[in-house]
Amino acid sequence: MTSQNRIPLAGVIGRPVAHSKSPRIFRHWLTHFGVKGHYIPMDVAEQDLETVIHALPRLGFVGVNVTIPHKEHVLEIADLVSDQAALTGSANTLVFRDDGTVHADSTDGHGFMENLRSNAPDWDPGQGPAAILGAGGAARAVVASLLNAGAEEIRLSNRTRARSEILRKEFGAKVRIHDWNEAGDMLKGARTVVNATSLGMVGHGRLQVPLRDLSGDAVVTDLVYAPLETEFLAQARRIGCQTVDGLGMLLFQAAPGFERWFGIAPHVDDQLRQAVLS
Repeated sequence: MTSQNRIPLAGVIGRPVAHSKSPRIFRHWLTHFGVKGHYIPMDVAEQDLETVIHALPRLGFVGVNVTIPHKEHVLEIADLVSDQAALTGSANTLVFRDDGTVHADSTDGHGFMENLRSNAPDWDPGQGPAAILGAGGAARAVVASLLNAGAEEIRLSNRTRARSEILRKEFGAKVRIHDWNEAGDMLKGARTVVNATSLGMVGHGRLQVPLRDLSGDAVVTDLVYAPLETEFLAQARRIGCQTVDGLGMLLFQAAPGFERWFGIAPHVDDQLRQAVLS
């Protein structure tokens, strides 16, 4: 993807975007591999998104990450949409091809799965039901990746039931809906439990789902990574569950973009993790 005559540029587009840890991830890899490139955070308003995306390739950009609130809108702008992005209804990685076309992909599901496989190596998505809290874009990627990996039952609960119903309609009978006020009940017998809401994140409300029916043999993960150990994960750990924080998902979802833009497959390791946390 890189050229000897141009310094390749990449970045992340969102609003807000100043809080993003993605620049730390890419700065670490660019330095580690000695790549003469740059990764730039860009705060872009919704009404400017299409204009900005079409202008970036002419400025030397090879691609960008996309975050809230633009992950769904970019599918309407892209010339090519991957099967994974179409399935999840959103994209977080854009590749600008030499002919000017924009290719949209979603690597969120990849990041989710690799985080669990790396940090809970004995985890098997086919061992039992998965319980997912939330039904937004992140939950959609989680549902798709778990079903693709062999999960036989997905229990889903969201504060707005209508959003859960949309996912059941799209993903089929393996998705079973639970009302939000009964979300704690769906944890009984679950072997994989995922918080895919923003509840528990710094600046957001608490995740007040009772964990009384949560079994100690479950693998529990939270897509929130600020704080690194959420109250939800701390409670699950005290019950005896193996817990996996959300930072790894962020790190693993970034790797495919770096490889496509800069031509090098990067490493997700403790050195990267510490660089992001420092």
